[in-house]
Amino acid sequence: MNTRVADGSLKPPPPPPYRWAVLVVISLAMFGNYYVYDAVSPIADLLKEQLGFSDRNIGLLNAIYSFPNILMVLLGGIIIDRIGVKKATLLFGFLCFVGAAVTAATSSLAVMAAGRLVFGVGAESLIVSVTTAIAKWFKGRELSFAFGVNLTIARLGSFLALNSPTWARPAFESWQWPLLISVGFGTLCIVGPLIYWLLEDKAERDYDLGEAGETEKVVLADLFRFPKAYMYVVLLCVTFYSAIFPFQTFAVKFFIEAHGTSREFGGFLSSMITLFAMIFTPIFGYIVDRTGRRALFMMWGSLLLVPVYLMMAYTAVDLRVPMAMMGIAFSLVPAVMWPAVAYLVDENRLGTAYGFMTMIQNIGLFGFNLLIGWANDFAGASVENPDGYALGMWIFSVLGFLGFLFAWLLRRQETGPNAHGLETITIASSGREPGSLP
Repeated sequence: MNTRVADGSLKPPPPPPYRWAVLVVISLAMFGNYYVYDAVSPIADLLKEQLGFSDRNIGLLNAIYSFPNILMVLLGGIIIDRIGVKKATLLFGFLCFVGAAVTAATSSLAVMAAGRLVFGVGAESLIVSVTTAIAKWFKGRELSFAFGVNLTIARLGSFLALNSPTWARPAFESWQWPLLISVGFGTLCIVGPLIYWLLEDKAERDYDLGEAGETEKVVLADLFRFPKAYMYVVLLCVTFYSAIFPFQTFAVKFFIEAHGTSREFGGFLSSMITLFAMIFTPIFGYIVDRTGRRALFMMWGSLLLVPVYLMMAYTAVDLRVPMAMMGIAFSLVPAVMWPAVAYLVDENRLGTAYGFMTMIQNIGLFGFNLLIGWANDFAGASVENPDGYALGMWIFSVLGFLGFLFAWLLRRQETGPNAHGLETITIASSGREPGSLP
C-alpha cells in the first residue's frame, strides 16, 4: 500500500533498480568484512615460521573473533533498536576497520588477538544490521535471491583474500603486509554504510518503505515459543558453519604441509569454496524462490560435506574435487537456510530468531577453531607429520554428518501435519510476482 504524504499525494514504493542499488551498496560493507576475516588463513604458515605461533595461537585469532558475539548479538540488537539500522551499520563498520588496523599493527599475539576481538565485536553485528536492511527492502519480493546476491558480493571479499598470495605475491615476504592490505579493504566497512545512509535518507523522503520491521535483538522468553523446525535450522547452522570456517582457518597451511602445494595454489583451493558460492548462491536462491523444497535442498547440501574431509585426509584424489563439493554445499545451504527462518517465525519475533541463531553459530565457531588448533598440535600436524591433520578431518566429517541429520529431521517435520510451508511455498503460490509489494 502506498503512503499518503502531507499534500495528499501518495508515495510510490521504491523502484526495483533503487532497491538493487541499495543492496549492492550495503553489501560493500560485507565485502570488506569478509576480506578482513579471511586475511589470516593465507599467512598461517608465515605466522608459524616468522613469529613462532602454534596452531592453537592461529586458531585463537579466529576463535576470539567469535567469542564476543556469543553475547554481542544480545547487545547488538538493542543498539540497532535504539539508534537505527543506518547509524548502527556505520558504528559496527567502524569497529571492523579499527579491529583490522590493530591486528596489523604489531607482532604481539596479545595485541593481534585484541584486534581480532574488536573486529569480531563489529563484524557479526554488522552482518545482522545488513541482514535487517535486506529484509526491510526485499521481504515479500525476491528475498532468497537478494540474500544470494548479498552473499556473492560479500564472498568476493573472501575470494580475494584467499587468493592474495597470487595477486599480491610480493607482500607475502612478511606476515604484516597482507594484514595491512586487509586494512585497506576494511575501509569499505565504513564507505558502504555511509553511502547506504544517504540512499535510505533519500528513499524515506521520496518512497514508501512500508512499516519498520523488528530489529535483531534476542528476547529470551520468545525462544520457548519457537517451533521445533526453527531449532533444527539453528542446529544445522552451527554444525554446518563449524565444519566450514574453522577448516578454512587452517586450510592453506594444511594444503602446504599435508599435500605439498604452493601457498598460491593452496589459497586458490581454499577460495574455491567461496568462488562456487559466489556463482551458485544466487542461482540456488532463485530456484528455491520458485520451487520450494527448502528442507530437501538443505539436506542434500549438508550431505555433500560428509565425505570431503576424509577424501582429503586419506586419498590422492585431485583436491579440486572435494573443494568443489564443499563449494556447492556452501552455496546451497546458506542460500536456503537464512531466508527459511522468515517462514518459521512470526515477523514480530524475527529479530529474536536471527539473533539467537547468530549467537549459537558463534559459540560453535569459537569452540571449533580452538578445538581444531588443539587437535592439530596434539597430533603433531606439520610438514614432517602430515597424518597429524587426520584427527581434525574426522571432527569436520562428523560435523557434516550431524548437519545432514538435522536437515533430515527438518524435512521430516516440514512434510508432516505441522509444516510451515518450507517445502511448498513459492513465489507463485504466495500470490506474488518478483518485485511486487507484499
